[in-house]
Amino acid sequence: MASSPLALRIANDIVAQIGMGELEPGSHLATEALATRFDVSRSPVREALALLSSKGLIENRRHRGFFVLPVASANGESVIEPLAPMADEPYYLFAEDWLHDRIGADQTEQAIRDRYGLSRAQAQELLLRAATEGWAEPKPGYGWKLRQVAKTAEAFEAIYRFRAVIEPAALLEPTFCYDKRAAATLRKTQERLAAGNLEGMLPAAMTAAGAEFHETIIRMSNNPMFFQALERANQLRRLAEYRLKVDPKRISLQSLEHLQIIELLAKGDNLEAAHLMRRHLSGALASKSPVIHPRQEPT
Repeated sequence: MASSPLALRIANDIVAQIGMGELEPGSHLATEALATRFDVSRSPVREALALLSSKGLIENRRHRGFFVLPVASANGESVIEPLAPMADEPYYLFAEDWLHDRIGADQTEQAIRDRYGLSRAQAQELLLRAATEGWAEPKPGYGWKLRQVAKTAEAFEAIYRFRAVIEPAALLEPTFCYDKRAAATLRKTQERLAAGNLEGMLPAAMTAAGAEFHETIIRMSNNPMFFQALERANQLRRLAEYRLKVDPKRISLQSLEHLQIIELLAKGDNLEAAHLMRRHLSGALASKSPVIHPRQEPT
């Protein structure tokens, strides 16, 4: 029996954490905690854990629950792969159709069902996911409206310009408080990325590590408005960024800058950290924006 898209997404998120070393061998995967984290019922979590167990990534210990197993290795390096070809999922086909103007902005649940061969529940889940990620919204009364968000280079750049304003400003908030424990966790992942030690890491895990860095740092402002604004911006750019190829050199360079920002904040030099954050975001935009084009074919 095929796993549901929701269970596959949960499973792949756990796979990414294993690949990044965030979940080490022996880590306990509690169903209730995972359900809370993903804001879902326990049913898709149990389904995801059963799938991971069948793939040999975790094991179900009788009366104790699920635990992470050592990852198989090749040439001395850990190697794990996604559990499903993400680009083949209906959600990504739907996104590609919208990015390349193959479908209109006004959609109905029935039209989505017919186009992608989905059940009613699957179509609803697909549309709700698009709404959660900020590029679809229910119309008053009936149907759905697809939003432009980061569909064009101009919209994508606008998101980064917005981030270049709010993220440096958050570092200068009077309520900013450097969190040593959170910074130590960030440092561990960023050092691995900066060193180019990317074997066994999924591309999604690499980009997720970048988003986690920025969201963790902005949380330290202790101003929830900044965090909510960044979280929303990250949702809006996800539509365009999920299909970009990961450039290891770019990931390494950006992670080095992440580490420099952490060091400046640890010293209490928030002003210089804010200047570096702005330069960092401008550089990130320059390295990504040429790839985004409304009619570019997938690579």
